[in-house]
Amino acid sequence: MIHKLRYLLNRNRCCMQTEITLQQLKKLVEQGAVLVDVRSPQEFEEGHLENAILLPEYEIKENVKQILPNQEQMIIVYCSTGHRGQKAQQILNQYGYQKVYNLCKGLENYDSIDMVKR
Repeated sequence: MIHKLRYLLNRNRCCMQTEITLQQLKKLVEQGAVLVDVRSPQEFEEGHLENAILLPEYEIKENVKQILPNQEQMIIVYCSTGHRGQKAQQILNQYGYQKVYNLCKGLENYDSIDMVKR
């Protein structure tokens, strides 16, 4: 019972200071943040956030310098559940990107999210 209550209380909370909610994401994008979808190309084609750049988590090390040359730029990474986003965030931090945020718990956490379909 106590575990279920703890789960329910923490379900909509973000775990880290660098994790953001959808509302915070929208504000940061208005301020010029770059959206980076770290899911697979297939997932991206099925729908993604408007103006997002596709950079799969498994390709970051090889392609980040070409796709995101400005290390001072504010970056928001997202995936389906938040796990790949966290990995991507760690990799970007290791490569010198310090203003990197992850969408807390990913896209699946938001029922009413507007996705661009291709």
